[in-house]
Amino acid sequence: MQIRSILALALALFLPLTGCVTQEMKQKKAARVVMEDTIRQEERGNYFVGRRYYKRDYKFWGFVRKPGEQWNTAKLVMLNEQGKFAPDRELGKLGSDNNSEYKLYGEFSGQTVYEPASNGFYPEFMLKAYELRNVAPASIFKEPGATDPARRIIATPY
Repeated sequence: MQIRSILALALALFLPLTGCVTQEMKQKKAARVVMEDTIRQEERGNYFVGRRYYKRDYKFWGFVRKPGEQWNTAKLVMLNEQGKFAPDRELGKLGSDNNSEYKLYGEFSGQTVYEPASNGFYPEFMLKAYELRNVAPASIFKEPGATDPARRIIATPY
């Protein structure tokens, strides 16, 4: 009899949580659908879309994609700031724009840059100018906590 009581109590505590998870998943999926539709409608042009991906231990800048292309086509880049400082560096607040989305003007140099902390090679993007598009865009990552600057994971957009 005691085991049934414990099971009933556990079930009673668990059921409300499943509704929250389901609702949260529905909200994320709806935000994702809106984001994908917005991307399809982006004006084509001579610019790129960038998402800042700040990690304390790594020196890459973030993900860059062509307008109209989904985030899974984006490249994780090293930013060449000889022509223009990155937004956070320009403000003197490194990483303050983590997960912000930008319209980037510039070009890929065709070179790759070694980043020692991740032991990876990343394409170099020559930044000329930028415009802030969104400070709180929908997530482009499946992994929870992917944008946490302290986590030593390098997530890829989906």
